[in-house]
Amino acid sequence: MPAPDPIPAQSPLPEAAERFGVRVLAEAAARALDLASATGGPPLVLSVPGTPASAAAPAAETHTETLPPPAPLLPSGPTGLGTSSLRLPAPAAAAPAPAPTPPPAEPAGRPIPGLYFHPVPEPDPVRVEEVSRRIKAWAMDEIDLYPDDWEEEFDGFSVAGYMVGCHPDAPTVDHLMLATRLMVAENAVDDCYCEDHGGSPVGLGERLLLAHTALDPLHTTKEYASPWAQSLHADAPRRAYRSAMEYFVQEATASQADRLRHDMARLHLGYLAEAAWSLEERVPEVWEYLAMRQFNNFRPCPTITDTVGGYELPADLHAQPAMQRVIALAGNATTIVNDLYSYMKELDAPGIHLNLPVVLAEREDLSERDAYLKAIEVHNDLMHTFESEAAALAAACPVPSVQRFLRGVAAWVDGNHRWHCTNTYRYTLPDFW
Repeated sequence: MPAPDPIPAQSPLPEAAERFGVRVLAEAAARALDLASATGGPPLVLSVPGTPASAAAPAAETHTETLPPPAPLLPSGPTGLGTSSLRLPAPAAAAPAPAPTPPPAEPAGRPIPGLYFHPVPEPDPVRVEEVSRRIKAWAMDEIDLYPDDWEEEFDGFSVAGYMVGCHPDAPTVDHLMLATRLMVAENAVDDCYCEDHGGSPVGLGERLLLAHTALDPLHTTKEYASPWAQSLHADAPRRAYRSAMEYFVQEATASQADRLRHDMARLHLGYLAEAAWSLEERVPEVWEYLAMRQFNNFRPCPTITDTVGGYELPADLHAQPAMQRVIALAGNATTIVNDLYSYMKELDAPGIHLNLPVVLAEREDLSERDAYLKAIEVHNDLMHTFESEAAALAAACPVPSVQRFLRGVAAWVDGNHRWHCTNTYRYTLPDFW
């Protein structure tokens, strides 16, 4: 029996646009040509990979902020889809004369040779300092997240620089804190339930389900609601989830909050698949591993880029298959970045820690070096596909919230890489070059 063809991708953007409303789309097209409404900066054009730099209008001017005024929506910096190639269409008659394109930022840290990425500017140090102060106070004083002897590791994670770099369009530090608390909470669950701070595949499903009720509340009888509510304070991961979600729903719309709950359920499903392989002591096929990584990945982080940015991508547009594909590709690419930069760290962990190079070496009978280099190729293929699909979607759906959301996801991809390649406290590279 021949293998079935994959389910064809649907592209109902015209129908979605019609449901969204002809009037709304007409207004959106007008706003796409309006500086203040669409971008907060000068007219910009959509630059598809391969477009000459001279065809693009000048990047928006960068402003230095004193807290709490917002950062610019479109900070200047590198070329490429990651931060500045995804641009809104500008009227040809009103296009300004081309200006010299500023040189791209120099790569920070030690990037992996051969890895495709866009260098980005240093995160705003004022914001980094303030987010760092607030997140540590939240973790230590507000929710009692970790014991004192974990403090150095918490500091070494450098979560403030991570989130400031990934969300350059966040209007305030309060918005940045939404993402930062969730990132810390997600890592607490991973470390304490799955990884090196007491984690185990045994009983993981029960722990994840109970923790998930801190994100997606239990609706039960009065008799049993009280013990459930008390259980949300039972351990550090549940305390972190509960508190981070309480802050998030104060700023998010109902659809944005439900979107996050859905993506967190995806994440937990991926944890369970990896745990099953650990219990079976089985290395999955490469395609199976990549399927797991589409769930156990960074997807919950870029999917909230509009909430952190202080706006909303309408639920109907977020749910479109083309948008879902872009978000999935971004999550997959950023997660392979983690596999590559954490490779040496995971080799030092007890037992077999699955990552893409390890799975490639086992399943395709490759040397460690060749498996690692092939994993770089897989990442680069995902990145190129992400960029081309995002550019196509931006051209097909000229709604300002879509354009801004795509820029936000791309900025998250680039910020994620920067954090990995500069975090020498956590990561070192193998000697393969």
